[in-house]
Formats: sequence, C-alpha cells, structure tokens
Amino acid sequence: MIDRERIAVESAVSTPYDDAFRTMVNDCAKLLIPVINEVFGKHYSGNEEIVFHPNEHFMNQQDGNEAKRITDSSFSIIGETEDRYLFECQSRSDASMLIRIFEYVTQIALDEGEIVEDVLEVSIPNAAILFLRSNNKTPDEMKILMRTPGGDVQFGIPVMKMKNYSRESIFAKKLYFLLPFYIFIHESEFEVYESDSAKLEELKQEYVEIFERLEQATAEGALSCYYMRSIVDMSKLVLENIAKKYERVRKGVDSVMGGTILEHESKTIYNAGKMEGKVEGKMEGKMEEKQFVVLRLFQKGIKPETIADFVDVNVSLVKEWIRVLGNETR
Repeated sequence: MIDRERIAVESAVSTPYDDAFRTMVNDCAKLLIPVINEVFGKHYSGNEEIVFHPNEHFMNQQDGNEAKRITDSSFSIIGETEDRYLFECQSRSDASMLIRIFEYVTQIALDEGEIVEDVLEVSIPNAAILFLRSNNKTPDEMKILMRTPGGDVQFGIPVMKMKNYSRESIFAKKLYFLLPFYIFIHESEFEVYESDSAKLEELKQEYVEIFERLEQATAEGALSCYYMRSIVDMSKLVLENIAKKYERVRKGVDSVMGGTILEHESKTIYNAGKMEGKVEGKMEGKMEEKQFVVLRLFQKGIKPETIADFVDVNVSLVKEWIRVLGNETR
C-alpha cells in the first residue's frame, strides 16, 4: 500500500540540497545539457535552447481537494527536435520517489495533452533521478509499470548516482553541474577527516585541484565567470549543511573554495538590470543589458577589472562603457 500522506509531506519539504539543485538549474541552465547527455545517452551540442516550464503542479485527490507538488526541474531542450524532461534530485536512495515521478509525468502529460477526434493523446516526458546518496541496492534504472485494459505499458527512469562520478570524470564529461554535490562522495569519511589532519589535508588538496580546474575551464571559455561563482556558492551551501557536525572538515574545505566571489548584491543588480530593461524598454539585446549592469556595478564601487570578469567583457570595453554611459546619465 502506498503511503500517500508521507509522500505528500516529503514533497512539501525543501532541503538545502534541493535549494542548491534548483539554484543550479535556474542560474546555470546550460550546464544541464551535458548531464542530460550523460543520463539519457543523448548527443546535444550545447547550443540548444532550454525552455523551463512551471514547476508547480496540482494533483486531484479522491476527496476532491487538490495537492500541490513542486518538481525540481521541468524543461524542454529545443534543437533539431523538441524534447521534454523532468529531472529530480533526492538526497537518499528511496523507491518511493517513483510515486512523485509518476504524479509529475502524468500531470505534465495531461496538462499538455489534446483530444484528437475521440482520442486523448498524451506524451510522457523523459524523467531521471539524481541520488546524492546511494548504496549497493540502488538500481541504475527504476521502472514504472502501468497495467491497462489495452495491455501493460512500462518505461524506465534512469538513475544518476553521485558516488559514480570522480572529479576526473566530472571534468572529462563537463558535468560541472554536479560539482556542488561532490562532497557527498566523501561523507562516509568525515569522522576520519575530522580526527586525522593528514587525511583532511588530502581532502583539501582535492578541492584545491577542483577549483584550479574550474578556473582553467573558465579561462578557456568552457564556463562563464557567473557559472563558476554559482558553482562555488552552491558548493559552500551544500558543505555548510552536510558537514554541520564536523567543524574541521567544514572549515578546512571552505578555506580552499574558489577565491574571491562577488557579493550576492552583484547578482541581484544583474537580475534587476534585466528586469528594469524589460519594463522600461531601455535595453534592446544582450549588449545593452550588459552595459546597464556594468554601470550599476561601477556605481556600487566595484572595480572595472572585477566587473569585466563578472559580465565576460574585455576590461577596456568596460571602462569605455563606464566613461560614455556615466556622462550620459549626468
């Protein structure tokens, strides 16, 4: 018997890991494409468009009420074809996640279905799960089997296990999206790291290498500075929560994470700049948007060199924008 009440409670509870996952989805959407390639065996180039869909769905219940469910990510990748995906994150391996997946995919299918003559046509989206923790019993694929009057219908839900991805494989496959959750691989050794300084130093050196390679990927153009900062921010968030009881681990790893990060206000200004440009009609296209953000950040006292790094524009051009736009606003 399915414990629907427990499923509903679990669906309504958001953990820091859910928050980190959703932040990565929202702030670093393009980093999802290599993950989708990995888990579904696709071959997207990375130039495809990603379109996000509402992540709130209302499920009709037997008592006539509606229950709200929030998915981790529901999106389409548009290239030569348009493919719909649902990608969920779970901190622990739990087969009950299938209940939520089934609810999500069937509601999405119904929301987008259509009646053609006397036939209701629905399409089930591709769905996958990322388990941050897993064990030897965690399958590589979970299945949903529907027994219908017209015959049985079964489809698979691919499972991605964080423990299967070393830092070498993450960088080789450009799975940068997974980096905030890399610390889960070491969770079982936290007690050892906490009491053994040499072991803790090895863990710290591992993170030194990770962030050196992140900086290299950014310098080579594989990552934007903004994506890199999001990865660092979310890595810190996950670390803070997973290592709450291990002060030396938490402080040790945090001390080597990522160099100087722009204050969160910069991100707020960036988003506010985009919104203001839309509302007031003052900015047309990405270049005008960046000019607006550059001026705002400079007015906040941030150096041109730092601004250039943040918006991915040559520093000489940033200085020229500041000079010209600064004069125009006087």
